[in-house]
Amino acid sequence: MKTKILGNSDLAITPIGFGAWAIGGDWQFGWGAQDDAQSVAAIHRALELGVNWIDTAPVYGLGHSEEVVARALREWKGLRPYVFTKCGMLWDDKGEISYSLHASSLRRECEASLRRLKTDVIDLYQIHWTADDLDETMEGWQTLAALQKEGKVRWIGLSNASVEEMQKLQPLARITSLQPPYSLIRRDVESAQLPWCQRENVGVIVYSPMASGLLTGAMTRERIASLPKNDWRNRNDQFKEPKLSENLKAVERLQAVGARHGRSPGETAIAWTLHHPAVTGAIVGARHAKQVDGIIGAMDFQLTPPEISELEGK
Repeated sequence: MKTKILGNSDLAITPIGFGAWAIGGDWQFGWGAQDDAQSVAAIHRALELGVNWIDTAPVYGLGHSEEVVARALREWKGLRPYVFTKCGMLWDDKGEISYSLHASSLRRECEASLRRLKTDVIDLYQIHWTADDLDETMEGWQTLAALQKEGKVRWIGLSNASVEEMQKLQPLARITSLQPPYSLIRRDVESAQLPWCQRENVGVIVYSPMASGLLTGAMTRERIASLPKNDWRNRNDQFKEPKLSENLKAVERLQAVGARHGRSPGETAIAWTLHHPAVTGAIVGARHAKQVDGIIGAMDFQLTPPEISELEGK
C-alpha cells in the first residue's frame, strides 16, 4: 500500500485513515446511536484493506470512541495501526462540553486517553481546537511538547488552527501536522493553511472530505429530512438551503466523474482532496463494514487535471 511520511515525523501513513467520530455514538455532537460491534467490524475491515491509521478523540462519545478503538485493536490479529487522538475538549456529568488547554487539564486528558486506548504511547497527539486566548494555546502547545519529551506521545499536531497561530507555535515546538476540514464544498484552507504547511513541511490530514456524508451520493433531500433528531448534521448549514442545492449539484459532478471509472461519488470526493500536494492523507469515517468497502477505492484513484476542473465546476 502506498504511504506518505506525515510532516517531520517517521509516520508513513496510507492515503486514507479511519475516522472514529461517528462510532462514539450519541452525544452533543454525535451522529446518533451506534452499535459497537458494527464499529469494531468497520475498523477491522478498514485495516484488512490496508488502512494503517485511526483518528479519534476523547470527546467523541465522551470517551466511548477511544474505548471502541481499544476494543477493536485488542481483537485485531494483524499489524497494529497508528492511533491518533486529540485533547482540549472536556465534558461534565451532564455531557456539557467545555474547552481547556491549560497544562494541568491536558496532562489529565493525556493520562485518561492512554488508559482508554490501553496503550503506553499515543502516535500523534493533537490540540482539537485552539483557544480564543493565544497565551492559553501556547501553554497547551508547550504541554504537548513536554509530553512528547516524556515519551507519552510520539508526535504532536494541531487541528482547526490558523496560520497566525501556527506561526506563533512553531518556534516553541515543531508542528508535525495540521488537521483542517477540507472538501470540494469547503475549500477555505487552500488560501492560507495548505500553502503554509507545504512550505514548512507540516503534514496535513484533512477531515470531512465527504462533507459528513453530504458528498457520498446517498444523502438525498429525503434522507436529510429523516435524519435522527440527535444527529448533529440537522444543525449544519451545509445540509440546509440555500447551500444544500449547490452542494447537491456538486454531488452530480462527483457522480458523473466517478461513474467513468467505476468509482462512487464518495470515493471521488476523497480523491479530490488527496490531489492537493499539501495533503498527506484524508480521515474517512465509517459506521459499518459495508461503508468501508464503498470508500476504500479512493486510496489509488488518480484524477486528471480536466476532471479536477470539472469537479470544481470550471
